[in-house]
Amino acid sequence: MAVQIGVFLPTSGPREAGFGAGEIRDSARTAEAAGLESLWATDHLIASQPMLDSTVALTTAAAVTDRIRIGFGAMLLALRPIAWAAKEIATLQQLSDGRTLLGVGTGNPAHGDIGWRAAGVPFGERGVRTDRALSVLPKLITGEPATLDDGLEVTLSPAAPMPPILVAGNSARARRRAAAFGDAWMPINPALDELPALLTELRDLAARHHRPTPTVTVVAPALPADPHQAAAALAAYESAGVERVILAPTGQDWRRDYAFAADLRAAQ
Repeated sequence: MAVQIGVFLPTSGPREAGFGAGEIRDSARTAEAAGLESLWATDHLIASQPMLDSTVALTTAAAVTDRIRIGFGAMLLALRPIAWAAKEIATLQQLSDGRTLLGVGTGNPAHGDIGWRAAGVPFGERGVRTDRALSVLPKLITGEPATLDDGLEVTLSPAAPMPPILVAGNSARARRRAAAFGDAWMPINPALDELPALLTELRDLAARHHRPTPTVTVVAPALPADPHQAAAALAAYESAGVERVILAPTGQDWRRDYAFAADLRAAQ
């Protein structure tokens, strides 16, 4: 089976680039028409460049497509009250007819801590808060009684099917989190020759939790510019156990990037 290929929606960029619903709709339709597997949106409250809200952008993309999967790449659960996050995710699952992919991360330190301070969340607690959120999130989304940190028991409705959880990050802690809570591990451009050992570690960690070994989605793999050479590189990723890649934007020209993704898919 060929490696699945995803792309990022044009939801962030320089201040002068601007954003519009038409561009999000056009990019979503273009990716689906090209036969790509998934669309992704980045997530930060305050980033190093302007960035749309991921949930609203993904909902816009879901509304104009029928098949392509819709992914958070990756949602910062720790920035949000977990019940609100669960409500957003469950609603997107409903409105996308179950096409949601829930990437979860703790944020890129390159963006600094201002967004966390603006949300009233201690930057240093983001990992612990993420683990606590993941422990209760499935019950909240699927409509089961769930107990929050303060002891309050709540049940959200309407319920939705639990989307796959992809735990983002290259660190050992991210792999431990993926083993404990995730359906997949989602590192950024890991070294191909290191993947076999990392996947062995991931399998052993998952076994300790009596859970299946998470699959692997690689974000921003380093690929040649020629689609046929890039397809050969994807074959190496597939041999290493990678299920999906999400191609990084090369600039503001998403049409060029999506065309490359389509050519890459055809060349596999």
